[in-house]
Amino acid sequence: MFRTAFAMCLCLSAATGAYAASPPTMADQKAIDSAMSAAPPALAKGAAIMTFAADGSMRHLRDGTNGYTCMPDIPTTPGVDPMCADANAMEWAMAMFGRKPPPEGKPGFIYMLMGGSDPSNLDPYATKPMDGHDWVKTGPHVMVVGAPGMLAGYPGGARPDTSKPYVMFPDTPYAHLMLPVR
Repeated sequence: MFRTAFAMCLCLSAATGAYAASPPTMADQKAIDSAMSAAPPALAKGAAIMTFAADGSMRHLRDGTNGYTCMPDIPTTPGVDPMCADANAMEWAMAMFGRKPPPEGKPGFIYMLMGGSDPSNLDPYATKPMDGHDWVKTGPHVMVVGAPGMLAGYPGGARPDTSKPYVMFPDTPYAHLMLPVR
């Protein structure tokens, strides 16, 4: 689902480095605009942009200059959820989707200023909500990943109050802090 697709973007971006991007089409520009809406304008302006090709693979749209990679909304989720991550967060996400231990001592930061939708707050690999549960919908937020010491005292659970700070994927190596910003 969304997080899986984002992981594909992160793996491609981190594994191959720079790209030769062709001039953006109208659809590409729409994807760039969506991706840039994930982060503050000053940061988004210098971010690399990746999007999805028709076959589901990732496609590079723009090189970056600031270590962040942004991607547009994924239309298969119920909400609008573009995302922009720093290099440490990209490494963390690659570990999560590779089902490998996350890097230690490398906190990362992810912007999702348009909000987000996830099938589960407990299972990082869920593709749909559990029976009797809805999608976890979080408004505009930032995520702090790779910093397990920050999680103490914050609630988690299957149905978190997404209007307050909470832990996503508690009791997993990929637990991270979700911080609403509005």
